[in-house]
Amino acid sequence: MTTTSLFSNSRTRFHALLLETLLWFDGKGIATNADKGQKASINIANGILEKLVPVKSGPKVSGQRAGVRFEEACAGFVDETFSALSHMRPGLWSVFRVHGRSASAIAKFDQYQHLLNLASLSKDNAALAAALGNDYAITPDVVIAREPETDEVINFLDQLVDETVAARSSLRKSNNTTPLLHASISCKWTLRSDRAQNARSEALNLIRNRKGRLPHVVVVTAEPMPGRIASLALGTGDIDCVYHFALEELIEVVNALGYADSEELLDTMIQGKRLRDISDLPLDLAV
Repeated sequence: MTTTSLFSNSRTRFHALLLETLLWFDGKGIATNADKGQKASINIANGILEKLVPVKSGPKVSGQRAGVRFEEACAGFVDETFSALSHMRPGLWSVFRVHGRSASAIAKFDQYQHLLNLASLSKDNAALAAALGNDYAITPDVVIAREPETDEVINFLDQLVDETVAARSSLRKSNNTTPLLHASISCKWTLRSDRAQNARSEALNLIRNRKGRLPHVVVVTAEPMPGRIASLALGTGDIDCVYHFALEELIEVVNALGYADSEELLDTMIQGKRLRDISDLPLDLAV
């Protein structure tokens, strides 16, 4: 008897939510994540939407609202799937969409607490502000955070710590009460203009400005064009990996359309471990 896995069901629910709130055919029969000025984008996006079985049609959602809805859907998927891995990743975890775009958003986490002081100092010092630019401005879309652990939890199986040792580790609640940032997830409904570079810049800022362990830095996108995905996925050193909201469907559609260059590019990204499906994300975050 064939059973359906939790991740498979979660992926289906993720797509169903997008089909209800964001992804459909507009009045001209074009998928709402397509670039209507590019034929290949329309063909690929329409092909993916047909495979996901559209449930409605309507006007395209405006850019900012589309971004928020995509972030909410991604946050829900990650929360549902990552929480199911507690046997592999024990701890007190929370997954949420970040509201607001300020230094205080990232400064709520242990590795980046110092950025709040930096923002305050630069606000009152024009020379410092000019020197720093906005390198400390980090605004992830969705995050996974871990709460520090009490000594009772740490010593559950054996007396591992006492008052004489481990006096500075941020994971120990007696040293630190601020959540630790485990993952920063950038959600890009599409990859137009400079959005890919914005994601890279934010990733580099996470790397440069941390004090302590670097969180996972990933991007989730619904961009249909492999070439645009490659502008973000190819290369290493900043983003862990790019995750596509429907990679299996994207592969099938590109192959069916006979877009040889796009087929080759997808294969390069996948074999090079730079592009994966949304269903791969929770397990990768458990590493």
